[in-house]
Amino acid sequence: MKSISIIGAGPAGIEAATILAHHNYQVTVFEKSASAMKNIADKAFLFPNFVDAKEIVEEMCQKLVDNNITVKYDTDIVGIHRDAHGWLLEDQKGENYFADNVLLATGYTPFDAHRKEELGYGIYGGVVTSLDMETMIRYDRVLNTVGEKPKRIAFLQCVGSRDEKSGNHYCSKVCCVTAVKQAIEVKKQVPDCEVYVFYMDLRMWGQGFEEMYREAQQQYGIRFVRGRISEASGTFDKRVQIKSEDTLMGLPLRMTTDLLVLMVGMEPSAGTCALAKVCGIAGDYGFAQSADPHLHDNKTAMEGLFVCGTCKRPMSLTDAVNDGRSAALAIME
Repeated sequence: MKSISIIGAGPAGIEAATILAHHNYQVTVFEKSASAMKNIADKAFLFPNFVDAKEIVEEMCQKLVDNNITVKYDTDIVGIHRDAHGWLLEDQKGENYFADNVLLATGYTPFDAHRKEELGYGIYGGVVTSLDMETMIRYDRVLNTVGEKPKRIAFLQCVGSRDEKSGNHYCSKVCCVTAVKQAIEVKKQVPDCEVYVFYMDLRMWGQGFEEMYREAQQQYGIRFVRGRISEASGTFDKRVQIKSEDTLMGLPLRMTTDLLVLMVGMEPSAGTCALAKVCGIAGDYGFAQSADPHLHDNKTAMEGLFVCGTCKRPMSLTDAVNDGRSAALAIME
């Protein structure tokens, strides 16, 4: 029986493990955290159908209950070495594991908004990230810094993505639609709140996404402003003053808001950066590089080493699941 080691228990890694196990491969999944699906478990509802993220997490985790799957939590793989017989993996405790093939599914980490000091995250209480807003929405606690329902909220797109200053020139793909989704959720919970979305350009690329964008404007009265926010500062009443420019009108803009929500993008996780470098497949920005983005996107330059999910580039949940299936097929072939 062939043995497969999958590093990362996110949606892509779990989906690949499930399919391989059903085809009688012996699969070991290594997850450095204490639980699986960490980057989905911190969400409230998922676009475009606003399904509860907990339902997705529970369904995906149930897939790991299989006689052919062994899951090792709190296990951080720090070394990978190939010899004539296969692959040798080493964890943070110095324990070794053997596998015929290895699949990297080490995923992403959210951009650290503290790096954008001019936007005031960690300085002013009214500046939060999109992950903070997910928590507020989940527990119906969309409140300003003094515990009251906000009268105005501004969302800022592309924080840590398409940004020369942060060093990330790429698009994180899901931030635009996430802002629209969160803006709608805010209006559902606080109908009288004014909601603004500041953007460079909106990339509503998925099925039903353009319709949701239109619904946000027509049904919920959400206002979209084409322009970047250059600076945020605190006010005496614990609100946030922002400076921007309406690039459609060609006019400077100043606004005071109860909450400024920074839509943080995706960066390769520490595990992705480290293992991609160790294996000699490090690509742009530290993501893992596949052999070919068109026909061999799950294979790498190393025989028997495969990649899937957001360790390669930003993806939606749907894309990551489908890429896990594709990786399983590549391994079986």
